[in-house]
Amino acid sequence: MVHILTAFDQDLGGLSARVTRLGELAVTGVSDSLKALRAGDRELAKLVVLRDPAMDQLQATIENDAIKLIALRQPVADDLRRAVAAMKLGSNLERCGDLAKNIAKRAVVISETDLRPGLMRPISRMGALVLHRLESVLKAYVEGDVAAAVEVWTKDKEVDEHYESLFRELLTYMMGDPRVIEACAHLLFVAKNLERIGDHATNIAEQVHYEQTGEELESRPRL
Repeated sequence: MVHILTAFDQDLGGLSARVTRLGELAVTGVSDSLKALRAGDRELAKLVVLRDPAMDQLQATIENDAIKLIALRQPVADDLRRAVAAMKLGSNLERCGDLAKNIAKRAVVISETDLRPGLMRPISRMGALVLHRLESVLKAYVEGDVAAAVEVWTKDKEVDEHYESLFRELLTYMMGDPRVIEACAHLLFVAKNLERIGDHATNIAEQVHYEQTGEELESRPRL
């Protein structure tokens, strides 16, 4: 029995380690795509795109391992929540990787447009906020920190507010100078991808809370 329990703990530990690794890759992808965008670094942008299949494969491994663990070990209570959370977290993190890839592809195109220095400031602000949220919620997952996860969740509207402000700011630039319309149009797509990454960070916060407490966070009023 001790041997079986030890093997089960190792399986769960391995699953959590792979989720953590996928989270690290997601953070790196988002960070590098933003760096490529700001610097007009086409090679870094292409590297982000090339790394995406590895994230897809890791997410598939997490899902398969979690399903196998549930089928063979038949976990209950806390252990079952850990296995289910790993699958959900993996899916959200893989989507963050896809969105980072989309930003990187836009970065390549934007590097060829007539981009004014001032246009990048609002995107940089929003990107920094979203990246911080993603890093914070992944830290909460690794440390099992419910309070930190709830803090990320309660600040969900901050990203939406940044997006709305950025949308208006870019439209103002476009109306004032037709030469920047193409660049601003691409930046609007980047902003939407960042907003969606923020949504995934919120989802992850909900999953961390449920994994640790067994309670749905959505039933709590947002601050």
